[in-house]
Amino acid sequence: MTDTIDQNLITLLRANAREPVAVLARKLDLARSTVQERIERLERRGVIAGYTIREGAGHADRQILAHVMISVDPKMSASVTADLKKMPEVRTLAAVSGTYDLMAELGADSTARIDAVLDAIGHLKGVQKTMSSIILSVKFDR
Repeated sequence: MTDTIDQNLITLLRANAREPVAVLARKLDLARSTVQERIERLERRGVIAGYTIREGAGHADRQILAHVMISVDPKMSASVTADLKKMPEVRTLAAVSGTYDLMAELGADSTARIDAVLDAIGHLKGVQKTMSSIILSVKFDR
């Protein structure tokens, strides 16, 4: 279970995972060693599973993003998931409730590439139908 301090630490790491532990400690008004121990404990418990990057606005502005809702034959779900994982343009894949079974976020450098990936997804064995939307702008990203 995480407490308020852990939640605040996680929030700070989401904003900048490269923030030095000493700076995090000052922001949290804790000893550096305490913050380091909390980070290590959160990592051991799987609360923090890894660190990644967020692309800067300049790079993100050159990317075309799309959300794709995917309806899948239930017997083929694992196979479709494995096939989607092999596509580098598929950034995230989530199981969802409702009319569709999966939601993928795609990222590519052109609408033509997004179109080609959508065609490839539609042709995967087990995919029954898709519905896609191009993302016009991201208002915020945490």
